[in-house]
Amino acid sequence: MAGMNTPTTPTSLKIDFVSDVSCPWCAVGLGALEEALQSLKAEVSADMHFQPFELNPQMGAEGQDVGEHLAEKYVSTPEQQAQIRNTIRARGAEVGFAFNPEGRGRVWNTFDAHRLLHWADKDGAPGQQTALKKALLAACHTRSEAMGHHDVLLACVREVGLDEARAAAILASDEFAAEVREREAFYQSQGIRSVPAVIINDRHLISGGQPAEVFAQALRQIAEAG
Repeated sequence: MAGMNTPTTPTSLKIDFVSDVSCPWCAVGLGALEEALQSLKAEVSADMHFQPFELNPQMGAEGQDVGEHLAEKYVSTPEQQAQIRNTIRARGAEVGFAFNPEGRGRVWNTFDAHRLLHWADKDGAPGQQTALKKALLAACHTRSEAMGHHDVLLACVREVGLDEARAAAILASDEFAAEVREREAFYQSQGIRSVPAVIINDRHLISGGQPAEVFAQALRQIAEAG
């Protein structure tokens, strides 16, 4: 009928969100990206996949005190660490993510969390990998739980409705270890050295925990370019 607008189908974008559970800026970046996608829902739809990156691949099973870890890795003072925590906390609040006001007590090895995320992407229902990622981020940064402990990981699995017995079997084995290592090596070979790294359609990189409006502008430009 004359004068009527034909509805358009949102442009589907493949999004690989390369990140680590232990990275606070990844929680901020994910919240901002989700806000951007919500604001663009009439224009853009996302096929989201969480890809592994370990900030501390050599971290032992017992973890390390976070203050000690940051002082060693970044040569930062307690005062600098407090300032950074305040900045991250404020950015998190902007996107609805609550950080523990006391900060994390320890840094943990996250390889097993990445194995479960790989499994959720491979065998889970649509949206379950995203739900698991968000549950793991909350366990780490909101509740400061021990992310190297299997009971913590299984509680996150249970929270999002994934098969807890299957997850326990994965954790008790080396299943998906080779696949996660391969994915980590691939993104490192592509020059990814820090996270979050958001890769759109295997071609466009958005680095860091950007504000929602920055993500929205980039996503719109990529979608319009086709």
